[in-house]
Amino acid sequence: MVREKVEIGVIVERRALKNPWVDHAWVPVALLVGVPAAAPWTVLEQSAGLIRYYAGAIEMEFFGTDTTMYRENLRSQRPSLWVVLRQTDVPPGVVLHLVTADPADAEALTETGTDIIEALPMPVEIRQQLAAFVEAHHVERPFIKRKRDRADPNAMARRDPSPGHRDDGK
Repeated sequence: MVREKVEIGVIVERRALKNPWVDHAWVPVALLVGVPAAAPWTVLEQSAGLIRYYAGAIEMEFFGTDTTMYRENLRSQRPSLWVVLRQTDVPPGVVLHLVTADPADAEALTETGTDIIEALPMPVEIRQQLAAFVEAHHVERPFIKRKRDRADPNAMARRDPSPGHRDDGK
């Protein structure tokens, strides 16, 4: 399988909320190309009700089988990378789980309703690298509609009772 890796740094914010059920929200806010020298969960900025962290770096992978989705992402008006944070009991309360360029991957992760998923603008350097990857590895595959098996018209038909069986209820 053809694949390529790139490291992405992620900046997140912990925002205070005025809500009787939840006191804060985690929000991915920026992406860094490459990995800075800072340790994961380094506080970058702090003000009333907001703490901005360098959450750390994560290795994002491009897969040759996903080039159709990457191409559609690149052709969109706002090419994006989706950052996925997963809640945990270990401080600070979330971990960096995934960064993906495949919108279908991101959508699939929304089904659980427990992950924090945010689409962020794709950095120009990543956009260029992804476009080169798609150019080198995309294979156009024709859409082939599956044909259903022909229905058996007698599958649900009333059957003759077996010999010796009375159908009059006696």
